[in-house]
Amino acid sequence: MNVVKEIQRLNAHELFHSTSASSSWHAQYASSAYIYIGGLPYNLTEGDVIAVFSQYGEVVDVNLVRDKETGKSKGFAFLAYEDQRSTTLAVDNLNGIKIIGRTIRVDHVKEYKSGAEREDYDAEEDLKRRMHILPDHLKPRVEGDAREDSEIETDDDEIRKIKEMDEEDPMRAYLLKKAEKRRRKAKRRAEKDEKRKDKSEHKHKKRRRSPSVEGSDRRHRDRR
Repeated sequence: MNVVKEIQRLNAHELFHSTSASSSWHAQYASSAYIYIGGLPYNLTEGDVIAVFSQYGEVVDVNLVRDKETGKSKGFAFLAYEDQRSTTLAVDNLNGIKIIGRTIRVDHVKEYKSGAEREDYDAEEDLKRRMHILPDHLKPRVEGDAREDSEIETDDDEIRKIKEMDEEDPMRAYLLKKAEKRRRKAKRRAEKDEKRKDKSEHKHKKRRRSPSVEGSDRRHRDRR
């Protein structure tokens, strides 16, 4: 029996028997927020994958595995959610669906090695990959990055537009909640970066003052 059908069988069995969350087969993966996605159409991008899977939670990382020489997708990816519980929703609802005629497999990943945990990890190449292919809210922060201000302004505009929606629209409250959450995150990042910047400047000023203090002490000793 293939993995897609086995996962569907397990889910159907638990649904029929009203299995509790603690007794579910999903529980053994409670420490991992990553899922495996296989059988993807080769022309899908990271943005496409995020668009499909973000309906079940906030995506915080995606690694669409590509051929190192050609850069073409190999048809499978690893994706992480902000909330681990979203992995169960994704596995239950997206495993076995068809995307552009291909049936995809969605399964838990117990121990996903990301970044520096991998033996073949290249920090510079990974940074280039993430900066090039990931949407703005997933791109890593680098020194001197001024995106927080633009992100806050963008979120403010989005919030204004959402508030102009019909109050009877069932999506209004959901979209507004997500936009406000993104704005709070961007604001916190901006505040943290500002604090780090102030601390760094303070240390730099202290280092610049120290030679003059030593020189003053030396001149004082010479006069004596």
